[in-house]
Amino acid sequence: MVTAQMLLFALLGLVLAQRAMELRLAKRNEVWARGRGAREFGAGHYPAFFVLHGAWLLAWPLEALGRGPELGPGWALWLTLFAAAEGLRLWAIASLGPRWNTRILVLPGEPLVVSGPYRWISHPNYVAVVVELAALPLVFGAWRTAAIVGACNLVLLLGVRIPAEVRALRSGA
Repeated sequence: MVTAQMLLFALLGLVLAQRAMELRLAKRNEVWARGRGAREFGAGHYPAFFVLHGAWLLAWPLEALGRGPELGPGWALWLTLFAAAEGLRLWAIASLGPRWNTRILVLPGEPLVVSGPYRWISHPNYVAVVVELAALPLVFGAWRTAAIVGACNLVLLLGVRIPAEVRALRSGA
């Protein structure tokens, strides 16, 4: 029988492995993009996201372990939403190919990607992250982490990141 604690550690391990692979992919894609003349925008806000996501990776397991850990109310729904967000994130990354990055890197003269989820949503990766940052903690009833990190993430996304990305893409680098 799978316990809540076993599920917590399995999901934490999955997310840690995913983040590590994404950072490696982002670095490889950064080298590729800079080799083709890409310009970076919004580098000043990058550390804030790094710290926020690192804090999230610590906060939700600690809050959950402090509760027992137990599965939270509606845990199956939250787990399903988390899985759907992960699918959307992977689809967005695959659709951008080597142009995907954790940084805002714009290749001069390249058209916007309008395939995959970008056909319908301007920022599918950000939608996935918003859902992920809330859903995974809520699997374990860690509502404080979901609320605080979620609010901070929205402020950074809507107030800083997305406007910087829109300006960068409009500039055509």
